[in-house]
Amino acid sequence: MTWVILIASGLLEAVWAAAMQTSKGFRKWRPTVLFAVAMLASMGGLAWAMREIPTGTAYAVWVGVGAIATVVLQAARGKERLTLVRSLLLVLLVGCLVGLKLVS
Repeated sequence: MTWVILIASGLLEAVWAAAMQTSKGFRKWRPTVLFAVAMLASMGGLAWAMREIPTGTAYAVWVGVGAIATVVLQAARGKERLTLVRSLLLVLLVGCLVGLKLVS
């Protein structure tokens, strides 16, 4: 269950990153509220997961999941290009995260 919470928290990192960009420097209130709620939930989930998962592993997985989800989300929204090389690097990152899970 801890790993599920950690991965969900990483996905929320992508939500707050996108909301921060959409807020235009926190000038739009709706994306700003979404940013704050998603960030608090994301950090809370990370903190909860760190009770059972070593800090370095938990943080690396949280950041990695957030980075992958952010790139995929921005590509789906047409804000970034998802090239073959970028896709291969994301697959490599997923492999690294799976490796961290397997050795924990």
